[in-house]
Amino acid sequence: MLFEKRHDQLIALKEKGGERILPIVIGLNEASAIKLKISGFTPARPLTHDLMFSIINELEATVEKVVIDKLEENTFYAKLVIKTPGGALKTIDARPSDSIALAVRFHAPILVEDEIIKQHELFNKEKP
Repeated sequence: MLFEKRHDQLIALKEKGGERILPIVIGLNEASAIKLKISGFTPARPLTHDLMFSIINELEATVEKVVIDKLEENTFYAKLVIKTPGGALKTIDARPSDSIALAVRFHAPILVEDEIIKQHELFNKEKP
C-alpha cells in the first residue's frame, strides 16, 4: 500500500499463511524501487538497488533472506543475510526498506522476528 502524496510511504508485510500484518514506513525512493520491480518495470539505467543486485550477482553471492530483527523508538532494523560462493553466510546490518528492495530482486524471503510482531501488536493495542 503506497500513499503517493506523502514523502514517506507505507509497506505492509503480511504473514505468509497467517493474518498478521506489519506496516513499516519507508522512504519514497525505496518504495519506488520496490514498486517498480514488483510491477516488472525495467528502467533504462540501473537504479541503486539494481546496481547492488548486479554487484552481489557478479560476486557469485546471493541474498538468502532478510530478517527484520529489532524495533527501537518506532524504528525498524533489519539484517541482510548473504551467501558467499563458498557457502558462508554473512550478516549485514541494513535498513528494512533497502533489504526489502533487494529481497524482491533476489526472490528471497522476508522474515520478521516474533518479538517484533509482539512489540508492534502491544503498541497498537495501547492506542485508543
